[in-house]
Amino acid sequence: MRYYIHADQFYLPNGREKGGYLEIVDGKFGAYLPEGSQVPDAVDYTGFSVAPGYVDTHIHGSVKEDVMKSDWEGINRLSEALLSAGVTSWLPTTVTASSEQLTEVCRMLAAHQGEESGAKIQGIHFEGPFFTEEHAGAENPKYMMDPSPAELDKWLEASKGMLKKISLAPERPGTPAFVSYAVSRGVKVALGHSSASYDQTKAAAQAGATIFTHTFNGMPDFSHNRPNIANAAMALENMDNELIADGHHVTPSAIKALLAAKGKDHIVLITDCMEAGMMPDGDYMLGELPVYVKDGMARLKKGDNLAGSVLQLKDGVKNLVDWGLAGKEEAVLMASYNPARSQGLLDKCGAIRPGLPADFLILKDDMSLAKTYLNGEVRWEE
Repeated sequence: MRYYIHADQFYLPNGREKGGYLEIVDGKFGAYLPEGSQVPDAVDYTGFSVAPGYVDTHIHGSVKEDVMKSDWEGINRLSEALLSAGVTSWLPTTVTASSEQLTEVCRMLAAHQGEESGAKIQGIHFEGPFFTEEHAGAENPKYMMDPSPAELDKWLEASKGMLKKISLAPERPGTPAFVSYAVSRGVKVALGHSSASYDQTKAAAQAGATIFTHTFNGMPDFSHNRPNIANAAMALENMDNELIADGHHVTPSAIKALLAAKGKDHIVLITDCMEAGMMPDGDYMLGELPVYVKDGMARLKKGDNLAGSVLQLKDGVKNLVDWGLAGKEEAVLMASYNPARSQGLLDKCGAIRPGLPADFLILKDDMSLAKTYLNGEVRWEE
């Protein structure tokens, strides 16, 4: 089946195009044709823009479902719900837990690989357990330990290779050797929940780490004379920076500074959303830890630390534009192309490019979401 989409503008990998037509062939992207091209009747989205589906590489849950506790039916329900957030690809994200529980999560997801009917699971992200207790945040410190290649091998086997990203603290003993090993096994390494010095962080980066986990959260404040992991997140080149753009985790002024330091090409918008996403205020859980949600923030009941978020990725994109921190094209890039590139997924998602699955969004002028397409079919509309 072949059809065409007409819209005011298209966010393509090499820049924004005004007007024109996008070809969809058998559920995949075809060619982009400029305005004035002769095409059969097109689906007309005059007044709207077309963007690639968003890619959330760090998300724990939503709609009362959680990667650590939901069965497959719950995970699939979550994948369906994410379409309303503009997310068409995602990495189910764990929290620090026992090795056995993490292994079971791997087995469950591997047993149903490719069966999800909503947003596509492109791998698994382990947030922990190789963190430092001082910056545990909403991670359970009783399960934290030093990085272990043997544990990684076990999880890779249990996940049938689906484990694609692991976040860890650079100061843990043996980290550089572990990072090198993980990268050799095809796992991306992110750095966070850490008290590491600048030099410890740099050593992990030189060993192959390429991402900072929710930048500025779960780490000490930037220091002008005792440089630490936050300084490294600003200063190290060719590193990607996860960012929670909800206005609670990182203030707009700090986001402005991060953008100035790293540039739009290295910011990866994430949500870090937990089970309370798309749900009313109240009491919830993150892993084994009780959480309360109020006024758009999720916090631990004990200690009052921020505990993930209730952000939807479509709102993170809109926030950057509304706050005057990024142009529309830049904000879309940070939620689609950048996260896909950071995970080596540009052959599967993150861009409107011929041959890729036709997972795309219809956006209003104010950057709010009107429709979500998956494999060339409308799967959500307001």
